[in-house]
Amino acid sequence: MKKFICIDVGGTSIKYGLSNEIGEFTHKGSMDTEALEKGGPGILEKIKTISKKYIANNDIEGICISTAGMVDPKEGKVVYALEHLIPEYTGMEIKKEVEKEFSIRCEVENDVNCAGLGETWLGAGQNAKSSICLTIGTGIGGCVILNNKLVHGFSNSAGEVGYMNINGESFQDLASTSSLVRKVAEIKNIPQHNISGKIIFDMAKNNDKDCLNEIDNMVKSLAIGIANICYVINPEVVILGGGIMAQEEFLKPRIDKALKETLVARVYENTKIEFAKRQNDAGMIGALYNFLCQI
Repeated sequence: MKKFICIDVGGTSIKYGLSNEIGEFTHKGSMDTEALEKGGPGILEKIKTISKKYIANNDIEGICISTAGMVDPKEGKVVYALEHLIPEYTGMEIKKEVEKEFSIRCEVENDVNCAGLGETWLGAGQNAKSSICLTIGTGIGGCVILNNKLVHGFSNSAGEVGYMNINGESFQDLASTSSLVRKVAEIKNIPQHNISGKIIFDMAKNNDKDCLNEIDNMVKSLAIGIANICYVINPEVVILGGGIMAQEEFLKPRIDKALKETLVARVYENTKIEFAKRQNDAGMIGALYNFLCQI
């Protein structure tokens, strides 16, 4: 089988692996991104270092990259990244630099888009022709897939649902993990760094009223955002990912109830809500699928 290098660049860590064309990994690893310390140039060097190690011992068909930031997929270039999170990353021509270094084809796509592609290909969205994938974390990212094709939009910013306006506030300021942590910390008058989403859910399961109330508020806002997306896109399935969605057993009945109250019956009854299955591998799998779709 053909071999592909898959790399998923996140703000905290870089996950990487060697896969065949059906998404089976023979090796996986990870390293710190060191985004603030080394910035975009450092990330590019890490991508090259990872690739060199695999190329030395394997016949590589392609290099498949998923990365944080807004990406021009045709040029394989990061067109925008938050400077305070990843300095000197905006303008980084990853595809050009990697292909110049190794003379091996490289394809680059946004990380949330790759997560959505990975889940649609080999995860929670399998066999669905249209899907929306939301990643709930520090913010809320979105991926739109229609007729099995990724929708980029005119300026490659389709799916930036975190910026949707809901009653004067952005979707991600109401329904992200970071907003949940911030609100619980304010209510309990404790520093935000002393609490996390996991701690909040553990407290909620022990009937902490503050945590239960804020989770319910988050779910209501999440349902409004999902409903707005469903009315515009009308997908077969909405896939929910991100660390907080590991709390599926706790969240699923609450999200289902909120959506039933928010969506009109026909849309509610014909829209599946699924929780991401591929988790940490989704970005790498999606990067591979993106590469294969370009052949």
